[in-house]
Amino acid sequence: MSDESIAAKIERLVAEEHSLQQREEADHDAGQALDTDRDRLREVEVELDRCWDLLRQRRALREAGSDPDAAQVRDADTVERYLQ
Repeated sequence: MSDESIAAKIERLVAEEHSLQQREEADHDAGQALDTDRDRLREVEVELDRCWDLLRQRRALREAGSDPDAAQVRDADTVERYLQ
């Protein structure tokens, strides 16, 4: 996966994230729909973290003179447990 395709996926996920956040604000009384949107929003947030992690790995490998294609998508548990 190229940096450009990762960036494009990030852009799509960010757009979906914003849409879900707006729907959540508008549908605060919608019950089941709100729960579904919250679940999807959490999935989008995790996938965004995974994409950003992959992009950072690729950039670090490139800067170190290594092959950026050696970067691998890490599982959600690994990415979500990073200390910041």
